[in-house]
Amino acid sequence: MAATPIMNTYNRLSVAFDHGAGAWLYDTDGNKYLDALSGIAVCGLGHSHPAVTHAISEQASRLIHTSNLYTIPLQERLAERLCAISGMDSVFFGNSGAEANEAAIKLARRYGHQKGIDNPAIIVMENAFHGRTLATLSATGNRAVQVGFEPLVSGFVRAPYDDVDAIRTIAANNPNVVAILVEPVQGEAGIRIPADNYLNQLRSICDEHEWLLMLDEVQTGNGRTGEYFAYQHNAILPDVVTTAKGLGNGVPIGACLAAGKAATILSPGTHGSTYGGNPLACAAALAVVDTIQDENLCQRAEQLGKRICDGFRAQLGDSNYIREIRNKGLMIGIELTEAGSELAVLAKVKGILLNVTGGGRVVRLLPPLIMSDSEADLMVNTLSKLIQIYAADEREI
Repeated sequence: MAATPIMNTYNRLSVAFDHGAGAWLYDTDGNKYLDALSGIAVCGLGHSHPAVTHAISEQASRLIHTSNLYTIPLQERLAERLCAISGMDSVFFGNSGAEANEAAIKLARRYGHQKGIDNPAIIVMENAFHGRTLATLSATGNRAVQVGFEPLVSGFVRAPYDDVDAIRTIAANNPNVVAILVEPVQGEAGIRIPADNYLNQLRSICDEHEWLLMLDEVQTGNGRTGEYFAYQHNAILPDVVTTAKGLGNGVPIGACLAAGKAATILSPGTHGSTYGGNPLACAAALAVVDTIQDENLCQRAEQLGKRICDGFRAQLGDSNYIREIRNKGLMIGIELTEAGSELAVLAKVKGILLNVTGGGRVVRLLPPLIMSDSEADLMVNTLSKLIQIYAADEREI
């Protein structure tokens, strides 16, 4: 590999993109690819969406940044929109999902100290992914990404995902717990979907013990699961919810939303961000939120996810290589019986962008919410044939 000034922190595929349109990306050689990953659940409106393009261009010509030392009207408008959609009361803006989760962790710790708990603890889940900053890395339930960064941040108690009895056992034995931090669907772990009433039961436990229920919706939010936020499938209200990724459609922005007693825990000087919620990012995010709402893209995500999974089940349902095909809206996982890490490279050759996660056994698909039926069918047909060939150990494709 040729020397490069970029730190060697990514195993990149050998392709560089020049431009995109809708669900398609075009590389520097003019080849086109159907983007079934959306920049890892970021570009929910696809590429070069006119509403986002216009908002960015218009705002860039007026004002990009001032800092949070001053009032930012677009930030207030975005906060109002997100609170109206979510049922939350206040918002802190950062630049990423990791920063949003950092804010949630700090908020929970301050809540604990206000209750007189000197060493507040947060329950987190096995196989969770919350970010790569030191605190969010410590909260993450993947030992492979923690190795070499010890000592980790203390104050996290780990429980199996989708196991309410384990949470009750912790509650009976750890008086320092002040919150639960959980993903409504575990994305990086391989699109792991809990029982339908899992979040409802966690809400009840938190109410019983006066804990904060904090939902990491960095990947599940912004329409991806069929509701604007995934918890809205359960008709509950968390105390804290974090989001990022699809909020800016590629413009970096993250948000930590809080309700009720959690909404007033942070005060001036307790947290901050230089770039968080600047005019450019908020203009882009407002365009995204309005488009998702105006074009009923939450409903579209649910319908399209069903179409895609029905297609995969029809073509792959009898394969011994497939353990399960599951989805929540447009979070789609095809779990394999054996590792299939090479499928991301092979799919790229066939013009489909995806990734393989969950220990190399889950093909993860996160298509844009604006993908057409014909594009979805092309994706299903192409990948089904590819997986069938791969499962038969035929590499001449």
